[in-house]
Amino acid sequence: MIRRFDNVKLISLAGAFIMSVGIFTASFCTQLWQLYLTQGLLYGIGSSMYYFPIMSLTPAYFDRNRGAAMGIVLAGSGIGGLVLSPVFHILLTRIGIQWALRILGLWNFALGIPISSVLTKKHGAAASATGGTRVSMAMMKRGTFILQSLGALLQAAGNMVPVYFLTTYSVSVLSYSSSTGSLLLAVNTAVNSAARIGMGVLADRVGRQNTMVLSVIFSGVAVFALWYDSDRARFLAFIVFYGILAGGYNALLPTTIAEVYGVQNYSSVNAFIYFIRGLGALFGAPIAGLILGSHQRGTRLSGGLVNNLNLLKTRYNDVAIFDGVLLLAAGVCVAYVRWLDARDKGGWSWKA
Repeated sequence: MIRRFDNVKLISLAGAFIMSVGIFTASFCTQLWQLYLTQGLLYGIGSSMYYFPIMSLTPAYFDRNRGAAMGIVLAGSGIGGLVLSPVFHILLTRIGIQWALRILGLWNFALGIPISSVLTKKHGAAASATGGTRVSMAMMKRGTFILQSLGALLQAAGNMVPVYFLTTYSVSVLSYSSSTGSLLLAVNTAVNSAARIGMGVLADRVGRQNTMVLSVIFSGVAVFALWYDSDRARFLAFIVFYGILAGGYNALLPTTIAEVYGVQNYSSVNAFIYFIRGLGALFGAPIAGLILGSHQRGTRLSGGLVNNLNLLKTRYNDVAIFDGVLLLAAGVCVAYVRWLDARDKGGWSWKA
């Protein structure tokens, strides 16, 4: 669609409308299949139409400060999470899930229209960045592309696991209140948002691929060092450090795609990599949920009776191991991409 329509503003506006309708109509659902169609399908299609025109055009307008530019753009999702996490905790407790979803749908639509309206027609470098829609077979056979895809799959699978279970861990294991758990999630989101800008600025100076490799590897290290078998102090440190490190990959992936494969191939490769990341997200948190099992402290955990906190904490430790392995494996993949890209370009450069 981005390639076929010169005015991408129309795509983004349509996406803002569709995703808002998806969330709003979800509030009227009474069966699970209806939720799949509304909050699942409609919101998924609409948010992609809204999001990717912005993502596809931005890198083409920047070169020297591309990392900082993408960091600022992507920091918006962190700021949104920072605002919405405590706001929707209040809405859910006071007015219920139905009206909370309706307010979210109206919120998305009200903010989506002015944001979509500032998009311009494609021109110059931006037109070349959105030129292709398919990844060529020659591109798919490149070692950098294969490993980039595998790394994206593994990182997406592991990236959101701490975010999904941050609140439940703080409440179930560390005995924080639910409101404090929501606050901790907001803190993580705020740090992640600021880190995306900081990582982008740092990457422009020391190398975008270098920064991304280190951020992925150290995010896995943070899971093992700070989340596994953590107490309150270590868990608070984990919230901060993981927020910083996880922001690096998300902010720098688009910039490194343009750098490794060229701006002219950015649109097609970016679309495919994000498709792969979607597949990773489909199995990461759900498998972590199966490892953890359904639980409430002091009651029944899938597989037996739990009367003490240690067994529950053991299950969370298993989740941390699963998550840490995914992230470290992703780090190995992106590090190998860094090496292969240097080889393909004829020589090693410390700044890349």
